[in-house]
Formats: sequence, C-alpha cells, structure tokens
Amino acid sequence: MGAEIGVGRVDEFTGQLWKIWKRLRDEGIHQRLHLGLFRSDYLLHSPEKGGPVSLKQVEFNTISSSFGALSENVSKLHRYLALSTEYFNSSPFLTLKNLPRNDTIAGLADGLAAAHEAYDSPSAWILFVVQAGERNVFDQRWLEYELLEQHSIRVVRQTFDELATSAEVVPGSRILRVKLPGLLPRGAESVEISTVYFRAGYTPRDYPTPAQYRTRYVLESSVAIKCPTIQLQLAGGKKVQEVLTQGDTLSRFGQGLDLDALRSSWMGMWGLDKDGDYGVRRAREQADKLVLKPQREGGGNNVYKGDIPGFLDTLPAGEREAWIAMELIEPPDTGNYLVRAGSGTEGAVKTEVVSELGVFGYALFGPRRPIEEQEVGWLLRTKGKDSNEGGVAVGFSVLDSLVLVD
Repeated sequence: MGAEIGVGRVDEFTGQLWKIWKRLRDEGIHQRLHLGLFRSDYLLHSPEKGGPVSLKQVEFNTISSSFGALSENVSKLHRYLALSTEYFNSSPFLTLKNLPRNDTIAGLADGLAAAHEAYDSPSAWILFVVQAGERNVFDQRWLEYELLEQHSIRVVRQTFDELATSAEVVPGSRILRVKLPGLLPRGAESVEISTVYFRAGYTPRDYPTPAQYRTRYVLESSVAIKCPTIQLQLAGGKKVQEVLTQGDTLSRFGQGLDLDALRSSWMGMWGLDKDGDYGVRRAREQADKLVLKPQREGGGNNVYKGDIPGFLDTLPAGEREAWIAMELIEPPDTGNYLVRAGSGTEGAVKTEVVSELGVFGYALFGPRRPIEEQEVGWLLRTKGKDSNEGGVAVGFSVLDSLVLVD
C-alpha cells in the first residue's frame, strides 16, 4: 500500500482515496471484514511465431469487476445454438461438450450473500452503488434477481448523489441506513445495509465534486461490509501490480504459494519514475513493445507503442509516479470473423483477433476469520488484433465464449 503514497501526490483521484483511507484508519476501523468480487484477466503470449504459448496476466480487478452476468448469458446463447443447430456442422469443435458451462451469476451472488450472512442481520438489504444513467444495468440486474430469488436478500440501487441525502450512519452502532420513502411498509422509512457493493467509484468521473468523496467516506465509516473497501480498491492499483514484480516484495505476501509459477505469469514492469530519468529513457527505447498504464479502471486509459514517445514529451516530470510501463503481451495469430451489429453476414470481416480471458472469484476475509474464497466463472472478450484497448463498454471488444479442444 505504501506505493500508493507517491502516486497520490501526483494523481488527485488516487490521492483523495488515500486521504479517506488514512482518515478511516486514524479514526478507527468499524468493519474489518472485506469482500472482493475479483476478476483476473489473461492473454495468451507467444513472442515467437509458432513458438511455445503461455498465459500472462493483464491485470487484477478489485472493484466493479463487470460482465460476469452478461458473459454467462452469452455462454448460454452459444450452448443453445450448438444444441439447436449444431452450428450446421461448420466445425468439429463447435459441439455442446466443447462449450463449458458458465455459472458466474450464482457464484458472484454467493459472494455477496456470504458477506450478508457474516453481517448477521437477516432483515438488512444490500446496497448497489451505481453510476447515474447506468449503461451496464443489465449486467447488474441479474445479480439482484439471483440474490432475491435464491437468497431472499433485497437490493437497493442508488448513486453517490442520491446517497448524499438518503444515507446515514447511526451514531454509536455505526449501522448504515438508507432512506426509501414510499417503498417500505407503513412506519418504515429506511433500511439497514449489510453490504455495500460498489459498481461506481472506480473512476474520477464518479467524483465530479468533493461531495461524492464525502459520501464515499460516510459509506466506508459504517459497519456495513464493503465490496471493496477503499483500501482493497487501492490495492488493485497498477502501481501495486508493478511493485509486486520487484525484488522480494511478493515473498512478503505469498506464503504457501508457488511464487515462481506466479511470477512466470507476469510481464516485465517498471515505474516511469524509476531511478530518475531511467524509467522514461527505457520506455522510449522499448516503446514499440510497451504499454503505459495509469492508475485507472474502465478501459480507454492506456498509451501504446508508437504513441508513447509523443506522450512522454508532454508528460511533466512530476507526474511520472502515476504511470507504469509494462511489456506488451504478444498473442498468437488467430483468425476469425467479426460482425458489426445490424450488418448481417454480408458485413462479416475475416481478420486476426485476440481473446482475453477473465476469471471471476470472490473472497471474504478479515482478522481472526478463515478466508472464504471461491473461483466462480469466467468471461471472454474478443477484438481485432489491431485494436489496442479491450473494453466492452467503450466499444473495443465483444463478449465471446470459450471453446475447449484437446
């Protein structure tokens, strides 16, 4: 976590989150349990044409890890087509047995339900903190339905701006309550919140004024279990990812793990502020094989290859701490068809594509409590190989399905 202190000096968003965490720490943490609904993303790496292929980690997502529900439904669509059409025998691989089941919805809901149970107030609700005009609502609604239908847990969805007037922390007990006027039985105006699930709060756009940061502090200061806590969100920063690759840092946190195997899944990384100007000089020299990453989530933030030298020319020296350089993963050549919505088969374009695998899991943990964790599902995103970014919501890639072959 110490690595984020330097980043926070030059990145206002990270700095604001860090200040909230320090305030909470100094005042005393009221809820020591953490819930993470995580997604670890991977690409196949084959630096030599026809050479050996390995799996390399792109990043580890600790907040608003999205598209689990939609990925499950895409998988069901492809399994249905295999069952109903056998894909017109177009490929021996496109069979039902080669299309694995994807049960991400139930798995992620199980994680939220585990936190709700640990909170131990059956009448409490779960709060989804969402963005105004939420475009990803359909990915979130499936979790809401699963929680109600399979766990009898109700969900309330509100934005930071709505919570600024509806949320309160009860003095003494530190219980988080959210007002729902007109939606509750007569005499009840608010509900107790067991778990706060952040589907917003991962980008500076979610905090246009200091008021949103104040609301984040209010939520964090309660005894409700946060998914994630602000410190767990900070731990998912790109700078932390980079620091874990350096020296013996990983050994401090990876007891009982195969550290060599874990390290082998990482590409080389370094901070642009490394050893004075060295980090920048190295990035210039190796630009064609690099991506520069800031401390951001949500896609569309990175700088690639030939754009790097020009970007470095405009990057103030004082802002280098906010960026890391990462060696590019080189996927093997894979041909496929991309079809734009509404264009029909006539609009299909055969091209080289890249598919990125995301593995979902949840972990509920805290002091004096055994870690409860489970791998719960996956997503696959496919894009044209010439596209540097990979986000679905920003239009760079599409949701896809795995096909297993021997």
